[in-house]
Amino acid sequence: MRDTDDAPDPVDARLAARLTELRAEHGWSLGELAERTGVSRSTLSRAERAETSPTASLLNRLCAVYGRTMSRLLSEVEAEPALLVRAAEQRLWEDRSAGFVRRSVSPPHAGLRGELVEGRLTAGADIAYDRPPVPGLEQHIWVLEGALEVTAQDVAHRLGTGDCLRMRVWGPTRFRCAGPEDARYALAVVLP
Repeated sequence: MRDTDDAPDPVDARLAARLTELRAEHGWSLGELAERTGVSRSTLSRAERAETSPTASLLNRLCAVYGRTMSRLLSEVEAEPALLVRAAEQRLWEDRSAGFVRRSVSPPHAGLRGELVEGRLTAGADIAYDRPPVPGLEQHIWVLEGALEVTAQDVAHRLGTGDCLRMRVWGPTRFRCAGPEDARYALAVVLP
């Protein structure tokens, strides 16, 4: 959480503006959005005013009601994606409180269904999503370094370096890095 005296991060400011636009496009009040997401009006309001950087869990809930993947939402606050994106230009998004860093390796494009993301979880990080951003979303999780536990449909999968899990996401999921080392993984996401 940042001090109120600090200027908002430019990405957070653009994201806040896009979240406000999406709510307006749907014709929802903050109260209606709060009911649909299960997130308090005050939290939603602070996110829309860029007073706080939204967590991965909050963005996931918003993506679910707006029918978007997180990558698509984040890409909407950037310029049209290029065909080639150099490593130094790949967008990073961080949820410091959760120990999660997300790199959009291949920015999504409105006409394409697949995207590639790099995730990093610090040792001890544990992120739970109450629902997928898009029901039936296909994910391929390939662990590049460390170990990762992924729970989907009440089944925990323990993945080590080099292991790959393919799944369709219909309900809650959980990504946990028990450590002792951080985990780095590639996530291929394919819309249904």
